[in-house]
Amino acid sequence: MDVPCPQVSRGHLLIQTRGSLISAGTERFLVEFGKASLWSKARQNPDRVRQVWEKIKTDGLWPTLEAVFAKLDEPLALGYCNVGMVLEAGTGVSGFLPGQRVVSNGSHAELVHVPQNLCAKIPDNVSDEAASFAILSAIGLQGIRLIQPGVGENVAVFGLGLIGLLSVQMLLSSGARVLGIDVDPERLAIAKAYGAETVNVGSGGDPVAAAMAFTGGEGMDAILITASAKQDQIVSQSAQMSRKRGRIVLVGVVNLNLDRADFYKKELSFQVSCSYGPGRYDAAYEEQGHDYPYPYVRWTEQRNIAAVLDLLARDKLRVDNLITSRIPHSNAEQAYQLLTTDRKQLGIVLEYPAEVARDTVLRHENGEHEKNGEATKLTTSSPASSLQPLATAQPVPRLSSRVPPSTRGVGAVQVGMIGAGGFATRVLLPAIQRTNVRLLGIASARGLTAAHAARKFGFATSTSDYHKLLADPQINAVFIMTRHHQHAAMVVEALAAGKHVFVEKPLALDHEQLAAVSAAHRAQPERQLLVGFNRRFSPHAKQLRAMLAGRSEPATLHMLINAGAIPGDHWTVDRGIGGGRILGEACHWFDLVSYLVAAPIAAVHAMSSGSGDTRGDHQTITLTLADGSVATVQYLVNGHKSFPKERLTVFCQGQVAELDNFRNLRGFGWAKFRKQNLWKQDKGHAAEMAEFLSRCASGGEQVIPFNSLWNTTAATFAAVNSAAGGDTIRVPSGPDEAASQGLSH
Repeated sequence: MDVPCPQVSRGHLLIQTRGSLISAGTERFLVEFGKASLWSKARQNPDRVRQVWEKIKTDGLWPTLEAVFAKLDEPLALGYCNVGMVLEAGTGVSGFLPGQRVVSNGSHAELVHVPQNLCAKIPDNVSDEAASFAILSAIGLQGIRLIQPGVGENVAVFGLGLIGLLSVQMLLSSGARVLGIDVDPERLAIAKAYGAETVNVGSGGDPVAAAMAFTGGEGMDAILITASAKQDQIVSQSAQMSRKRGRIVLVGVVNLNLDRADFYKKELSFQVSCSYGPGRYDAAYEEQGHDYPYPYVRWTEQRNIAAVLDLLARDKLRVDNLITSRIPHSNAEQAYQLLTTDRKQLGIVLEYPAEVARDTVLRHENGEHEKNGEATKLTTSSPASSLQPLATAQPVPRLSSRVPPSTRGVGAVQVGMIGAGGFATRVLLPAIQRTNVRLLGIASARGLTAAHAARKFGFATSTSDYHKLLADPQINAVFIMTRHHQHAAMVVEALAAGKHVFVEKPLALDHEQLAAVSAAHRAQPERQLLVGFNRRFSPHAKQLRAMLAGRSEPATLHMLINAGAIPGDHWTVDRGIGGGRILGEACHWFDLVSYLVAAPIAAVHAMSSGSGDTRGDHQTITLTLADGSVATVQYLVNGHKSFPKERLTVFCQGQVAELDNFRNLRGFGWAKFRKQNLWKQDKGHAAEMAEFLSRCASGGEQVIPFNSLWNTTAATFAAVNSAAGGDTIRVPSGPDEAASQGLSH
């Protein structure tokens, strides 16, 4: 798949690949899973099936199926054993310079973009081909560090694939006596050549008996499991061959139905090793570049990779006899066919061209593309037929940027989209496709998701540089679907470029960003600016607003949000990137209650619920509206997924209305309304897109007045500050009122 060259970012390296190694076990599993039927995928993922069933009960059948198939359609870049040369170092990078050879966990691609803590410099006397084994070796090395082998100790390695054979060598180098166990005689022969004793369980060998003979009846000091198997026999045999207080470490993937008696009598220790070592899956370490202190965490994943490279440099680790095939990257399909049909394959090395041009735009038309500049190629795995190779096409004809009045209409809108994440591709783009607009360009920083979305939805171009979309005179409407900290700056840029702008919530993360957006909008008042407050466009919200329009007293509203917990390292809860969940999500319901009563938020009082809520995600927020209405928004993260996510109850003039998860609306005491039930959940996305694109084409007032966007955003800032300080905070109705009162917020 051809995708635009990734854009280098802070703390990352842009690397031109010189070679990469296919991880046989992991990648074979992924390819076979991608090719499996839906029924087979379900059988392999019972926990996911349960999640799907719960979502069907709360959201309905069709929205759930749409989400499932959209997820299965997402491409996955394969590979994590990459060797290349640094082309460019992002800001904040230390210890790496352009021109250096490095090993990284980058994918199988001509150009890769990798965090600096997942890279290590290659010694001069280590070849590219040998260095490509460093990542897999680091996985084995981390397992070895966990079993802590001593000189002369007896260690069994269960499974002699690539990681197993690399681990055998490192264990022998540490002074351990090694017993290798496998079903393949050729792999057993390699381990024996390294100096290990072996047992062939494929020909009937008994690993437990062999281990007892190997140790004189005492049992193994440690067992390293590097096999992949669905049975639990390997763990049981490992326990049986262990000495008392032996150590078992799992590096591979096996069934874990442990027999308590096997472990209890011997007081065995069992541990699962996590990939390359400390730092793995820690966003602060990997993405943000925060290293662990050397004296306290001696062997991080980066230092493990460097240790393997040192073993290669000192000729303590051999990989030449592990390479079974060398295949050009351009023939990657052949490599994966070989991987899945020939189980004898060990090390399949992909070879890359010496020169790769950079930049940046792929043009797509009717399932085809041509390159404008050059693009990087990635090998991807996906069940989607849209990932087949693309043929070369003629350049896409451009439309005039000035649309004659006779052709004005939604079809006159030509769209560029910045960001191609899950929400954009699963929710907004299907809604946009239903309108008569031209999809001209889509951008994502890494390029892969943009290229996939371009093919799937029919964008004319894809790029990794969003500035190209802003500079394109044909594009007159821009959608900003990036991470939250980028929203305000991109809105300012897009408005300055003369584009209509749709930005997913939130509009801004602080008052300074909000002020910059206000100034940009004031300079371009004729341009539409809409924030993704979609719920006000739902049929239920429109019905409720109509019901409340004729009231003669303030309303009381209670909004219950069963938001659910998310991991503490998720980007949305990072204050500098996502802004936290109140800014990033609660703004939806602030806008909704303001819309329903047709009045701005005048004051906010918020309380965090529970001493354990250190992030301020779990809040009860009271909103006082300008017309005297009061709304309570309970944003809770400690509920169960089977309970509906959103429930709104409205009390007014002896009448009650209850909205359940944007599927069912019931009225109590209303003269002309009893219920409004939909066959599937409708949160207003389609109506929101239709209204925005229509206004972009025909002009007119803002879809949502800017004062309302400003007021809602400022109210979320007030909620965060109120929860922290305990005060009730007054909120101006808009930037002009704030300025007239001398308020910065």
